Amino acid sequence: MRTAPTLLAAAPPVLPHTGSDSQLLVAVLLSIGAIVVLITRLKLHPFLALTLGSGLLAAVAGAPFDKLLSSFSTGFGSTVASVGLLIGLGAMLGKLLADSGGANIIADTVLSRTGAKALPWAMALIAAVLGLPLFFEVGVVLLIPIVLLVARRGNVPLIRVGIPALAGLSVLHGLVPPHPGPLVAVDALKADLGITLALGLLIAVPTLIIAGPLFARLAERWVGPLEIPAATAPEETVRNDRTPSFGAVLATILLPVVLMLGKALADVVIDDPKALPQRIFDFVGSPLIALLAATLLGMVTLGRAAGFDRARISDTVGKSLGPIAGIVFIVGAGGGFKQTLIDVGVGNAVSEWSSKWHISALLLGWLIAVLIRLATGSATVATITAAGIVSPLAAAMSSTHAALLVLAIGAGSVFFSHVNDAGFWLVKEYFGMSVGQTLKSWSVMETVISVVAIALILPLSLII
Repeated sequence: MRTAPTLLAAAPPVLPHTGSDSQLLVAVLLSIGAIVVLITRLKLHPFLALTLGSGLLAAVAGAPFDKLLSSFSTGFGSTVASVGLLIGLGAMLGKLLADSGGANIIADTVLSRTGAKALPWAMALIAAVLGLPLFFEVGVVLLIPIVLLVARRGNVPLIRVGIPALAGLSVLHGLVPPHPGPLVAVDALKADLGITLALGLLIAVPTLIIAGPLFARLAERWVGPLEIPAATAPEETVRNDRTPSFGAVLATILLPVVLMLGKALADVVIDDPKALPQRIFDFVGSPLIALLAATLLGMVTLGRAAGFDRARISDTVGKSLGPIAGIVFIVGAGGGFKQTLIDVGVGNAVSEWSSKWHISALLLGWLIAVLIRLATGSATVATITAAGIVSPLAAAMSSTHAALLVLAIGAGSVFFSHVNDAGFWLVKEYFGMSVGQTLKSWSVMETVISVVAIALILPLSLII
């Protein structure tokens, strides 16, 4: 399914710049540079930084200021309308999974059937499954106690099981919807969500294997032995003996994935928009309906199974929305910045430049995301900005190649996390590592994910 275009997509640019392409390039560089400085040096919230950066972009490009508000507001509104609802539903499902004890059920079931040698692979699998509905930070908070407990009980080095767990979360965060980054890129590039999900999973599996269990062996030598910190409990613990079953938890987590993949398969097999089966698959496989169905199912299979009454379920769902407000505003402001980039003609200029340079659109998207990630430390900001810059390149692409462009940008957005990334410090503190040890393990792991993913995406684009 192609997401609905923004209100300005089919209309003439409302922010026409009056200068040359060189002036436009200067405007882009200055606006991105301003966003970087505001976030990293002045510690301004990314929402405000992206908003101010949009104004600077329009000013330097010579666009009329009376049209700026319309352009930014349209991009903000359309992005929040298409992505914000999905982020909210994903947060609800993740909170139900955490509070009901479903995450622990998945972990305990897998680990009880795993030998010591297979522990790194088991941790990668657990992280990948839990990473489907959970935001990265939530997944880290849930998984760290499990990682510490596994390392202690199994008498294995912390890095050996910790890196695969972190890789599982990070790979899903960068490459697989319904995480915010891939969703924003799907919306900006008008890519098919089902195809993006299918190809994202295809790329994610070998990437996780290489950056997780295999790289963990190397990282273990670089970092050396670590003292295992005392395991800490997740923020919310189950206060009764009732827990959901493993099968119910797994079915709830995988339901939106199955529905969206079913829709993508129906598009290929049936390929008749007027046919009733096609219309049914299009409806139930749309991301909003798929996530809504999983959330409603989770209230029963997770909440009620854990002994929650209606009030407790309502309270759990309500509490899930507070922490994501900042994410929604950042994503919305990124959509406004993206629309401003499009409306001043940056995308058309990039299309011309890329044809002159003879550089692959996939590689260009990856490189832009890498540079912004290194500068800002934010995978979401990198994805939003890169998608906005290269979005016109996707207009002439097939649905498959548009999906691969989404994945290329997502791969670039996780490149080399360092000291300007909140995730860097989260991992450092939880694992009790020094800055140097964190760079050798976590930062290099993120780079491996990014490089391996784009190395798989580029040749795949030649054969499909």
